[in-house]
Amino acid sequence: MTRRTAIKTVLATSVGSALAGITYGTAFERHRIEMTSATLPVSGLPPALDGLRISLITDIHHSRLVPADDVVQALELAMSARPDLIVLGGDYVTFGDRAFVGPVAELLGSLRAPHGVFAILGNHDDDRDMPAALVSKGFAVLKDQRTQLSIRGETLTLAGIRFWTRRAENIARLVKGSSGTVLLLAHDPRRLAEAADLNVPAVLSGHTHGGQIVVPGVGAIARRSFPVLSGLGQRDGTSIFVSRGVGTVYVPVRINCPPEVALLTLRHHAQA
Repeated sequence: MTRRTAIKTVLATSVGSALAGITYGTAFERHRIEMTSATLPVSGLPPALDGLRISLITDIHHSRLVPADDVVQALELAMSARPDLIVLGGDYVTFGDRAFVGPVAELLGSLRAPHGVFAILGNHDDDRDMPAALVSKGFAVLKDQRTQLSIRGETLTLAGIRFWTRRAENIARLVKGSSGTVLLLAHDPRRLAEAADLNVPAVLSGHTHGGQIVVPGVGAIARRSFPVLSGLGQRDGTSIFVSRGVGTVYVPVRINCPPEVALLTLRHHAQA
């Protein structure tokens, strides 16, 4: 075999493997939604809240590329775990497409949890129609707002911010004077920096899709943009969980990065 023939063979094999990966990621992997269970360490968590279970569903992106069947599959997974409360992490549709606002809210309307369902907004959500549709289903939408829950005799404060709320002073104003244990619900995991500076013990995020396309030996292109691309992370005494989300955006493909619904169990973490 000549050198030229060898190079052509390697290139053909590489292109073939790439095409096979894209085909699989388009036809199968993006629809193969997983249930991810993780323990989220929370500094100062009172014993009564130790073991509290939160389902995190984010980045649904219901559209002509993310069908209702995928959304239903994700919701059924979440409900099958019987979480204590549910957090919806934003990006319910893509590019604010109003044609899917009502339909995705209708699908989400089946969600129930003993301590409620709470939603925040992502960068693809408009500030009026999407929250109104969610509120119509009985969900609390936290737009730079916080709410206090009394659970097992203890206070859990959920502070939810819009994707576009980035200034440290605005986040500080939101959490100032909060009672009990505070969880920051922030679509963008880059808000980990502000949360750590404010001594917020934990953050729930999405937005990254886990990279959506993770190339073996290279990783995800988006990994350098975020402090945590997917899963658990920590900065100082603040923990974060970043979900890979349910849907896709820009291209209808996932490679080495299946969609997920997360079940997070809060555990006491003694801060050093």
